Amino acid sequence: MKKTWSVVIVAVAVLAVVGLAGCNPGGGVKLTGDTSGLKISLSSQQEGIWVNGEGKVTAVPDVAILSVGIQAQEASVARAQAEASGAMDRVMKALKDGSVMSKDIQTQNFNIQKVTRWDNNKQQEIVLGYQVTNMVTAKIRDIASAGSVIDAVTAAGGDLTRVNSIGFTVDNPAPYQAQARQKAVADAAARAKQLADTAGIKLGKPTYVTENSYVPGPIYRATMEAAAPAPAPAPTPVSPGEMDITANVQIAYAIAD
Repeated sequence: MKKTWSVVIVAVAVLAVVGLAGCNPGGGVKLTGDTSGLKISLSSQQEGIWVNGEGKVTAVPDVAILSVGIQAQEASVARAQAEASGAMDRVMKALKDGSVMSKDIQTQNFNIQKVTRWDNNKQQEIVLGYQVTNMVTAKIRDIASAGSVIDAVTAAGGDLTRVNSIGFTVDNPAPYQAQARQKAVADAAARAKQLADTAGIKLGKPTYVTENSYVPGPIYRATMEAAAPAPAPAPTPVSPGEMDITANVQIAYAIAD
């Protein structure tokens, strides 16, 4: 009877361990030896030393992104559209004369809307006219000329000109991403070594690596929504500043025997 109860207890223990491993994603059970000398080892994706690493590289933007366009309002849609179309043609010519290529000019927004006001005396909506808005984004690859391009555009569009914003970015971020990635891996390795030394264990080889890079969109330095300024003796000053490109990695290291 005692031997029978021993076998039952061992079987229950094995089932309990299997149940626990089944509740842990990636868990597993390995049985070695016979039931009299039962050895059980659990494995999991979380085994080893898991660390995060971050790498950051500072880059100087080499491209300016200008958001510019025309806004016209007239008594009728036809008149508003004709006025906006003529002014936009002049703006586009100014952009191209400023060495902005056609492929780097993209329509961002085109809108026609009715302009109204509420008349309290008549208790009704009064139509004041119609407004046509046509905005484009222009990629200026020569940042040094950005101020001159803005001046030319505002002069071409006159009082109908609207400059929403100017932003700065890196046209080819790949080399900066590679540098940031190298720094992130080195940072993760240093963290793992420190943890292993502190815990008194030997660091093994990496068993898992994942990476996430971040390149910020255009960094906008100014927002302007006004009519064209008076002509100035010097080009409008612009400053691209700097931008950070980062990479983050997660690495799992095995624990060496």
